[in-house]
Amino acid sequence: MASQRNGTLYIGVTNDIRRRVYEHKNNLIKGFTEKYKVHYLVYVEETNDINTAITREKQLKKWNRSWKLGLIESMNPEWKDLYEELF
Repeated sequence: MASQRNGTLYIGVTNDIRRRVYEHKNNLIKGFTEKYKVHYLVYVEETNDINTAITREKQLKKWNRSWKLGLIESMNPEWKDLYEELF
């Protein structure tokens, strides 16, 4: 998730992306995403295995910022909010 194009980024794992993004968009979760207004779903990966998801989350969190931006741009060059498109 992102606050805006090239803005603050947030990486997380969930078993219900629709619910989780809704919570972030509506500031229902206090903390980082509320403080930095991280409300746009700009990149998503899916898996049915929680261990794979957690491993990938940890991997991405260790990446430097330019790698993360490159990953987003490779899949979503316009930084569109993908939330509505997914549902």
